[in-house]
Parts: sequence; C-alpha cells; structure tokens
Amino acid sequence: MKKTRKIMVGILAVILVLILAFLTVFFLAKKKIIFINNWFVQEESSTIGVDISSYQADVDLARLKEQQIGFVYIKATEGSSHQDDLFAVNWKNAQEAGLPVGAYHFFSYDSPGKTQAENFISVVGDDLAGRLLPVVDVEYYGDKEANPPEKEDVVRELTVFLDAVEAQYGVKPMIYTRSDLYETYLEESFTGYKMWISSLYTPLKWNYKGDWYLWQYLNRGVLEGYSGGEKYIDLNVLNKEKSLDDLIVRP
Repeated sequence: MKKTRKIMVGILAVILVLILAFLTVFFLAKKKIIFINNWFVQEESSTIGVDISSYQADVDLARLKEQQIGFVYIKATEGSSHQDDLFAVNWKNAQEAGLPVGAYHFFSYDSPGKTQAENFISVVGDDLAGRLLPVVDVEYYGDKEANPPEKEDVVRELTVFLDAVEAQYGVKPMIYTRSDLYETYLEESFTGYKMWISSLYTPLKWNYKGDWYLWQYLNRGVLEGYSGGEKYIDLNVLNKEKSLDDLIVRP
C-alpha cells in the first residue's frame, strides 16, 4: 500500500512539473521572450520563405537562396501613395536569383480601396504571369488596434481593392493577416481567398482552424545576405499539404 502511494505521489509530481513547464513556456512565448515556433515548423513543410521590404535595406537574394530559402515576397506599396523604395531592385534581383517571387501591398484603413489598387498595379506592372500571387497585407498599424476600424468599412474597401487587383491579373490575390483579424473582419466575407496567416509566438494550429497556404512563424529570423537596415527578417513556411505551384500566376 505504501509503495503504491509513493508511486502515485511520484506520478502526480511528474505531471505537476510538466504542467508547470508547459505554462512557463506558454507564458514566456506570449510575453515574446522566447520563440517556440521553430520547434513546430518542420511538422508543416521544408519550404521556407522570407518577406522583405526596404527595412532590410541591401538584400542579396542569391545569398538568401543559398540558405535554403524557397520563395520571397517583396513589399511594393502601402495605402494610396506610398511605394517601397527598393521594390524594383529587389524584384529584379529575386528573378535573377531564380527565386519564386511575389509582391505585396500593405492595406490602409484610411484610404479608398480603388486608389490603393491603382497604386499597387502602377508599381508591380501590368502582368504577373509566372510570379507568385499578389498579396494584400491586412493588419493593425498605429493606433488601429486600440481603435479598430468598423468592419463594414474594412470589408467594403478591401473588396474594392481585391476586385480591382483580380481584374488586372486574372487571379484572386492572397490575403495576409493575423488570426484575430481574420475572425473579426475576414472570415465571413472572404472565404474564396487563399490565406497567409501570421502567428509569431505560438503554433498556428493553436489559434487558427481555417485553411491556409503560408504561415509567418517568426519575425526575428536572422540570415546572411542583407545589411544596412533591420537586423531581423520575417520567416514563413508553406503548408505541407499545399504546393508552391498553386501560388503561381498562370498566363
């Protein structure tokens, strides 16, 4: 009897230690002190990509490719007037490096969807055949998280943007967002779009149950091949059940 009690006490102690360890890791992850997603990424796919902008300054795309980077998304525009200074050179260098490449637009809640689409198309060009799907980045900025825009306004202007880009390139753009924004703004109105979801501090499957193609799992990646700007680079993984070919714009 005493031996059985000792065994039970030992088992309970182990369980409590494991629970405490899990809660500690979860707390540290939510506080952005540790980054646990690297432990889970290999469960999804071996196809890793980056997204870049002028924040990374001088980027050697060929050097990134040598580090097993399989695709790249490049910021082209933001809102109705901002254009990334380094888009053209990054776009050219990615193609010369033989990397699958796509362009993305940072969506503004303070600007009409029509003029945002015009800005994007004017920078990216008339044809994206052979490139990755165009992407619209829908996230909070400035004080928008504390003062979120009205859902009706977001859905209306985002729809205008997406329709205009689809009319130009003949494909539905992919949408990049966080799981909470997806639930707030997108889930009911944009079911026909491929999704690129950001979950930086916990595994995506912990907080998102919808279909997805890309998962941005880390915004503090460190690679060789960029200098003069941001120390970190965003890392993304392709869903193991998807193919990168599914994201290519066909003629």
